Amino acid sequence: MNNKRTGLRATALFCVLSALSGCSQKFEDVQDTMSLALFGHDDVVVAPEKINSLPYASLYTKTDSSGQAFMVLGYATASPSSQPGSEKIVQLKWLSANNEMLVTEAGRIVKTVNLLGSNLTASSSLDADPLATGLLSGNTPYQWRRTVDWQPGFHSGYTLESRFEKTGENTLLVNEKPVSTVHFIEYVHAPELNIRFENEFWLHPVTGHVIASIQTPAPGMESIEITVLKPFSGVSE
Repeated sequence: MNNKRTGLRATALFCVLSALSGCSQKFEDVQDTMSLALFGHDDVVVAPEKINSLPYASLYTKTDSSGQAFMVLGYATASPSSQPGSEKIVQLKWLSANNEMLVTEAGRIVKTVNLLGSNLTASSSLDADPLATGLLSGNTPYQWRRTVDWQPGFHSGYTLESRFEKTGENTLLVNEKPVSTVHFIEYVHAPELNIRFENEFWLHPVTGHVIASIQTPAPGMESIEITVLKPFSGVSE
């Protein structure tokens, strides 16, 4: 991931603390950890032992325009995009100290809130995301289509056509530990705009869960780099 780029800046503390009030978190731990984002350098780095000791999931994020931020899981609910007859997908809402939010499903960004520049407001498909059904499964199709909405500009209902390609195995350094991954590139085409871009995903070789990624949520948006430090392991509401 040498070309991974730089991200969401963490500043204000109290928005996250209030947003986490409905979760089973320890406030003293939340306040202590988020103060690192508030008073630290542009690239926030939290010690691995601190991350492991916190009672909630967390990740690092980056964009092209600012430094690394630390985000914590605020809410986990059943996704409305879960397909009938298949395993339910959990929708995760990650919060920064600046009240920025990333919403992910099976590792894919499906919505963003309060990001500078532009935000993905909706993402939908009639077919299950290959990330959710399992790219490592021999039965999962490597092609997919979805529609996205984003702002500013009230862009609505634009089609994104995807093709996935497995490129090989990589070892990443996550939380200061080497982690084996399987690397996929998602080639994305927006036919109405004649725009092409690529997403990258690094998957756990056994579970297929996304460990790290670089994603462009919608055409023209900044790419967002995500590294999962402590994955969500609970049960959705």
